[in-house]
Amino acid sequence: MYAPRDMRIEERPRPVAKAGELLIKVHHVGICGSDMHFLKDGRLGNWVVDSPLILGHESAGEVVDIGAGVQGFAVGDKVALEPGVPCGSCRNCMTGHYNLCADMSFMAIPHERDGVFCEYVSHPAKMCFKLPAKVGTLEGGLCEPLSVGLYAVEKSGARLGQSAVIFGSGCIGLVTMMVLKAVGVSDVTVVDIVQKRLDKALELGARRVIRGDREDAVSTLMETGGCDVVFDAAGSVRTALQASQSVATNGAVVMIGMASEPVIGLDVGTMAARETRLETIFRYRNHYPTAIKAVESGVIPLKKIVSHVFPFEKIVESVLFNMDNPNEVVKGVVSFVDQA
Repeated sequence: MYAPRDMRIEERPRPVAKAGELLIKVHHVGICGSDMHFLKDGRLGNWVVDSPLILGHESAGEVVDIGAGVQGFAVGDKVALEPGVPCGSCRNCMTGHYNLCADMSFMAIPHERDGVFCEYVSHPAKMCFKLPAKVGTLEGGLCEPLSVGLYAVEKSGARLGQSAVIFGSGCIGLVTMMVLKAVGVSDVTVVDIVQKRLDKALELGARRVIRGDREDAVSTLMETGGCDVVFDAAGSVRTALQASQSVATNGAVVMIGMASEPVIGLDVGTMAARETRLETIFRYRNHYPTAIKAVESGVIPLKKIVSHVFPFEKIVESVLFNMDNPNEVVKGVVSFVDQA
């Protein structure tokens, strides 16, 4: 990516596996909302694309070479790549909060690390996770957004018997819903303005859906006192406000999505009167093993969220199509191979 709506295919030298690294032949990469934010607006929150950047960070592939000092991997292993590489020695890393590392190098983030819309990538072995035979690389790549959903539900404290609402039924909203159902929260409402995504939410087990452009979601939700746990997975100014107004007393609001602009408004007065918690998450930490096990066991039917698989040869047109047709695409994935 060079500028908004300007993404090009280029030839670059094939990377090598340095000490502590694996060389991965990429098989599948999910198209994330952050990729589309960057490509549409040239920025995401405080990150601004001011030099050429390879996008894509939801990836899995096959080990083709192993760097010095790496153990536990073999050529031919299928692996999922956790895209963030923390320093491992700062205060946040040493206290277990490596996702907040001040020296984090994260894929597809300006001035940090290029992404994985490319045929080969070298990556630290400590941030690669072997996939069992039952989990393909398409699902392996989507363990990245699934980890976000796992962390969001963990931070919410959601438990059996509670009610939940998710604003936004894109990939993150859908995986959050599947995690909620896996932990026993069956009363899940999903709010969106895209019918195809709401239909997918119903298919995957939402109890009810609300078309946010046709119905006052807050009023509808408050008819029954609001929801115990509320998730904003849309990353918009409007849904952030609605989320803060839809929570039940003693409930929790979890902000997952990130708007293009960093400053948004919340109804703090309503939240204070209901004595609700506000939680934020920044990516995830230590969730990849759980995500992979959840997919392997069948508890999380991750592949079902995928609506479009695009060939790498047409990646420029495909990412633009994904960005320009939100009514058609639930989750797009770029494929470098013929099978998942």
